[in-house]
Amino acid sequence: MSEKAAEPRLTVRVLTLFPEMFPGPLGVSLAGKALERGNWALETLDIRDYARDKHRSVDDTPFGGGAGMVMKPDVVDAALVAARRPGSRTIYLSPRGRTLDQELVRELAAERDIVLLCGRYEGVDQRVLDAHAVEEVSLGDFVLSGGEPAAICLVDAVVRLLPGVMGNEVSGEEESFSSGLLEYPHYTRPAVWTGHDGMARAVPEVLVSGHHAKVKAWRLAEAERITRERRPDLWRKYEAAKSVSARGLD
Repeated sequence: MSEKAAEPRLTVRVLTLFPEMFPGPLGVSLAGKALERGNWALETLDIRDYARDKHRSVDDTPFGGGAGMVMKPDVVDAALVAARRPGSRTIYLSPRGRTLDQELVRELAAERDIVLLCGRYEGVDQRVLDAHAVEEVSLGDFVLSGGEPAAICLVDAVVRLLPGVMGNEVSGEEESFSSGLLEYPHYTRPAVWTGHDGMARAVPEVLVSGHHAKVKAWRLAEAERITRERRPDLWRKYEAAKSVSARGLD
Protein backbone atom coordinates (compact mmCIF):
# COMPACT_ATOMS: atom_id res chain seq x y z
CA MET A 1 0.00 0.00 0.00
CA SER A 2 1.33 3.44 -0.94
CA GLU A 3 1.27 6.18 1.67
CA LYS A 4 -1.45 8.80 1.52
CA ALA A 5 -0.22 12.25 0.57
CA ALA A 6 -0.10 14.73 3.45
CA GLU A 7 -1.86 17.37 1.37
CA PRO A 8 -3.43 17.29 -2.12
CA ARG A 9 -1.22 18.81 -4.78
CA LEU A 10 -4.35 19.92 -6.62
CA THR A 11 -7.98 20.42 -5.60
CA VAL A 12 -10.66 20.35 -8.29
CA ARG A 13 -14.20 21.56 -7.59
CA VAL A 14 -16.82 20.74 -10.19
CA LEU A 15 -20.08 22.68 -10.44
CA THR A 16 -22.66 20.49 -12.13
CA LEU A 17 -26.34 19.61 -12.33
CA PHE A 18 -25.32 15.94 -12.31
CA PRO A 19 -22.88 15.34 -9.41
CA GLU A 20 -23.49 11.60 -9.73
CA MET A 21 -21.34 11.67 -12.89
CA PHE A 22 -18.28 12.14 -10.69
CA PRO A 23 -15.76 10.75 -10.08
CA GLY A 24 -16.84 8.34 -12.83
CA PRO A 25 -13.77 7.39 -14.89
CA LEU A 26 -11.68 9.61 -12.60
CA GLY A 27 -12.19 7.06 -9.83
CA VAL A 28 -10.22 4.31 -11.60
CA SER A 29 -6.77 3.77 -13.14
CA LEU A 30 -4.08 6.42 -12.65
CA ALA A 31 -6.45 9.21 -11.64
CA GLY A 32 -8.37 6.97 -9.24
CA LYS A 33 -5.25 5.67 -7.52
CA ALA A 34 -3.91 9.21 -7.21
CA LEU A 35 -7.26 10.28 -5.76
CA GLU A 36 -7.06 7.50 -3.17
CA ARG A 37 -3.49 8.46 -2.27
CA GLY A 38 -4.50 12.08 -1.86
CA ASN A 39 -2.30 13.43 -4.66
CA TRP A 40 -5.36 15.40 -5.72
CA ALA A 41 -8.82 16.06 -4.30
CA LEU A 42 -12.20 16.20 -6.02
CA GLU A 43 -15.28 18.03 -4.78
CA THR A 44 -18.62 18.29 -6.56
CA LEU A 45 -21.22 20.97 -5.96
CA ASP A 46 -24.79 20.53 -7.18
CA ILE A 47 -25.77 23.78 -8.87
CA ARG A 48 -29.42 23.14 -7.97
CA ASP A 49 -28.53 23.55 -4.31
CA TYR A 50 -28.07 27.26 -5.02
CA ALA A 51 -31.48 27.83 -6.61
CA ARG A 52 -33.73 30.24 -4.73
CA ASP A 53 -37.23 28.94 -5.41
CA LYS A 54 -39.10 25.89 -4.20
CA HIS A 55 -38.80 24.24 -7.60
CA ARG A 56 -34.98 24.59 -7.55
CA SER A 57 -35.08 26.25 -10.97
CA VAL A 58 -31.69 26.76 -12.61
CA ASP A 59 -32.69 27.93 -16.09
CA ASP A 60 -35.00 30.33 -17.92
CA THR A 61 -35.92 31.34 -21.45
CA PRO A 62 -33.36 33.39 -23.40
CA PHE A 63 -33.83 37.11 -24.02
CA GLY A 64 -34.28 37.73 -27.72
CA GLY A 65 -36.08 34.43 -28.24
CA GLY A 66 -34.76 31.21 -29.66
CA ALA A 67 -34.75 27.55 -28.78
CA GLY A 68 -33.57 26.10 -25.51
CA MET A 69 -32.99 27.50 -22.04
CA VAL A 70 -30.18 29.43 -20.38
CA MET A 71 -28.71 28.82 -16.93
CA LYS A 72 -29.61 31.68 -14.60
CA PRO A 73 -26.91 34.11 -13.47
CA ASP A 74 -28.01 34.34 -9.84
CA VAL A 75 -27.91 30.58 -9.34
CA VAL A 76 -24.56 30.09 -11.07
CA ASP A 77 -23.13 33.11 -9.24
CA ALA A 78 -24.05 31.65 -5.85
CA ALA A 79 -22.48 28.31 -6.79
CA LEU A 80 -19.27 29.99 -7.98
CA VAL A 81 -19.01 32.09 -4.83
CA ALA A 82 -19.32 28.92 -2.75
CA ALA A 83 -16.75 27.03 -4.82
CA ARG A 84 -14.01 29.58 -5.41
CA ARG A 85 -11.06 30.10 -3.11
CA PRO A 86 -8.38 32.81 -3.24
CA GLY A 87 -6.32 32.00 -6.33
CA SER A 88 -8.81 29.54 -7.80
CA ARG A 89 -8.54 29.17 -11.56
CA THR A 90 -12.11 29.05 -12.84
CA ILE A 91 -12.97 27.39 -16.13
CA TYR A 92 -16.25 27.04 -18.00
CA LEU A 93 -16.30 24.06 -20.39
CA SER A 94 -17.59 25.57 -23.62
CA PRO A 95 -17.29 24.80 -27.37
CA ARG A 96 -16.36 28.42 -28.00
CA GLY A 97 -13.41 28.39 -25.59
CA ARG A 98 -9.68 27.99 -26.04
CA THR A 99 -8.92 24.51 -27.32
CA LEU A 100 -7.50 22.21 -24.67
CA ASP A 101 -4.01 21.16 -25.71
CA GLN A 102 -0.97 19.77 -23.93
CA GLU A 103 0.45 23.24 -23.34
CA LEU A 104 -2.70 24.25 -21.44
CA VAL A 105 -2.75 20.90 -19.62
CA ARG A 106 0.79 21.50 -18.34
CA GLU A 107 -0.23 25.01 -17.32
CA LEU A 108 -3.21 23.70 -15.34
CA ALA A 109 -1.11 20.98 -13.71
CA ALA A 110 0.89 23.76 -12.05
CA GLU A 111 -2.24 25.15 -10.37
CA ARG A 112 -3.29 24.35 -6.81
CA ASP A 113 -7.04 24.97 -7.07
CA ILE A 114 -9.28 24.66 -10.12
CA VAL A 115 -13.04 25.26 -10.36
CA LEU A 116 -14.81 23.72 -13.35
CA LEU A 117 -18.26 24.97 -14.36
CA CYS A 118 -20.28 22.46 -16.38
CA GLY A 119 -23.01 24.07 -18.42
CA ARG A 120 -26.20 22.52 -19.74
CA TYR A 121 -29.05 23.58 -22.02
CA GLU A 122 -27.97 26.46 -24.31
CA GLY A 123 -25.29 27.59 -21.88
CA VAL A 124 -24.76 30.06 -19.04
CA ASP A 125 -25.83 33.70 -18.82
CA GLN A 126 -22.86 35.70 -20.09
CA ARG A 127 -23.04 38.22 -17.26
CA VAL A 128 -22.03 35.73 -14.58
CA LEU A 129 -19.08 34.58 -16.71
CA ASP A 130 -17.98 38.19 -17.05
CA ALA A 131 -18.50 38.91 -13.34
CA HIS A 132 -16.16 36.09 -12.33
CA ALA A 133 -13.73 36.51 -15.24
CA VAL A 134 -14.28 32.85 -16.09
CA GLU A 135 -12.01 31.23 -18.70
CA GLU A 136 -13.65 29.16 -21.41
CA VAL A 137 -12.04 25.92 -22.56
CA SER A 138 -13.16 23.57 -25.34
CA LEU A 139 -12.25 19.98 -26.19
CA GLY A 140 -12.64 20.68 -29.89
CA ASP A 141 -15.00 21.66 -32.66
CA PHE A 142 -17.99 19.60 -31.61
CA VAL A 143 -20.89 19.95 -29.16
CA LEU A 144 -21.60 17.76 -26.13
CA SER A 145 -24.86 17.53 -24.19
CA GLY A 146 -23.13 19.13 -21.22
CA GLY A 147 -19.78 20.11 -19.77
CA GLU A 148 -19.33 17.05 -17.57
CA PRO A 149 -17.62 14.74 -20.13
CA ALA A 150 -15.30 17.59 -21.08
CA ALA A 151 -14.49 18.24 -17.42
CA ILE A 152 -13.62 14.58 -16.93
CA CYS A 153 -11.26 14.66 -19.92
CA LEU A 154 -9.60 17.85 -18.73
CA VAL A 155 -9.06 16.54 -15.20
CA ASP A 156 -7.72 13.20 -16.42
CA ALA A 157 -5.17 14.95 -18.63
CA VAL A 158 -4.09 17.29 -15.82
CA VAL A 159 -3.93 14.79 -12.95
CA ARG A 160 -1.58 12.41 -14.75
CA LEU A 161 1.03 15.19 -14.90
CA LEU A 162 1.00 15.79 -11.15
CA PRO A 163 4.17 14.71 -9.32
CA GLY A 164 4.06 11.07 -8.27
CA VAL A 165 1.02 10.08 -10.35
CA MET A 166 2.76 8.37 -13.28
CA GLY A 167 5.12 5.54 -12.38
CA ASN A 168 7.70 6.49 -15.02
CA GLU A 169 8.11 10.26 -15.18
CA VAL A 170 10.03 9.96 -18.45
CA SER A 171 6.97 8.53 -20.20
CA GLY A 172 5.20 11.87 -19.87
CA GLU A 173 8.04 13.59 -21.67
CA GLU A 174 7.85 11.25 -24.66
CA GLU A 175 4.11 11.29 -25.27
CA SER A 176 2.27 12.91 -28.15
CA PHE A 177 2.41 16.73 -28.13
CA SER A 178 5.09 16.93 -25.41
CA SER A 179 7.75 17.80 -27.99
CA GLY A 180 5.36 19.27 -30.52
CA LEU A 181 5.12 15.92 -32.35
CA LEU A 182 2.72 13.01 -32.34
CA GLU A 183 4.12 9.94 -30.63
CA TYR A 184 6.13 7.28 -32.44
CA PRO A 185 4.72 3.69 -32.83
CA HIS A 186 5.09 1.16 -30.00
CA TYR A 187 5.81 -2.57 -30.14
CA THR A 188 6.10 -5.42 -27.63
CA ARG A 189 6.59 -9.20 -27.63
CA PRO A 190 6.42 -11.36 -29.66
CA ALA A 191 9.06 -10.05 -32.07
CA VAL A 192 7.13 -11.64 -34.96
CA TRP A 193 3.34 -11.66 -34.71
CA THR A 194 0.85 -13.31 -37.07
CA GLY A 195 -2.53 -11.60 -37.18
CA HIS A 196 -5.97 -12.89 -38.11
CA ASP A 197 -5.15 -12.28 -41.78
CA GLY A 198 -2.34 -14.85 -41.63
CA MET A 199 0.36 -12.27 -42.34
CA ALA A 200 3.49 -12.35 -40.18
CA ARG A 201 4.60 -8.91 -39.03
CA ALA A 202 8.00 -8.29 -37.45
CA VAL A 203 9.05 -5.55 -35.08
CA PRO A 204 11.30 -2.99 -36.83
CA GLU A 205 14.82 -4.40 -36.67
CA VAL A 206 16.32 -1.29 -35.09
CA LEU A 207 14.19 -1.78 -31.95
CA VAL A 208 15.77 -5.16 -31.21
CA SER A 209 19.28 -4.05 -32.11
CA GLY A 210 20.18 -2.87 -28.62
CA HIS A 211 21.66 0.28 -30.16
CA HIS A 212 20.12 3.07 -28.06
CA ALA A 213 21.24 5.96 -30.25
CA LYS A 214 19.77 4.33 -33.36
CA VAL A 215 16.52 3.57 -31.50
CA LYS A 216 16.27 7.20 -30.42
CA ALA A 217 16.89 8.42 -33.98
CA TRP A 218 14.30 5.99 -35.37
CA ARG A 219 11.68 7.11 -32.88
CA LEU A 220 12.25 10.77 -33.73
CA ALA A 221 12.07 10.06 -37.47
CA GLU A 222 8.82 8.12 -37.03
CA ALA A 223 7.30 10.84 -34.85
CA GLU A 224 8.19 13.41 -37.49
CA ARG A 225 6.78 11.25 -40.31
CA ILE A 226 3.49 10.61 -38.54
CA THR A 227 3.07 14.24 -37.55
CA ARG A 228 3.85 15.44 -41.08
CA GLU A 229 1.30 13.02 -42.58
CA ARG A 230 -1.50 13.30 -40.03
CA ARG A 231 -1.25 16.78 -38.52
CA PRO A 232 0.23 19.27 -40.96
CA ASP A 233 -0.79 22.07 -38.57
CA LEU A 234 1.44 20.64 -35.83
CA TRP A 235 4.20 19.93 -38.36
CA ARG A 236 4.29 23.56 -39.46
CA LYS A 237 4.62 24.71 -35.83
CA TYR A 238 7.34 22.12 -35.20
CA GLU A 239 9.35 23.20 -38.24
CA ALA A 240 8.98 26.86 -37.29
CA ALA A 241 10.18 26.13 -33.74
CA LYS A 242 13.18 24.20 -35.08
CA SER A 243 14.03 27.07 -37.39
CA VAL A 244 13.92 29.57 -34.53
CA SER A 245 16.07 27.27 -32.39
CA ALA A 246 18.60 26.83 -35.18
CA ARG A 247 18.88 30.60 -35.66
CA GLY A 248 19.46 30.97 -31.93
CA LEU A 249 22.45 28.66 -32.17
CA ASP A 250 24.05 30.57 -35.01
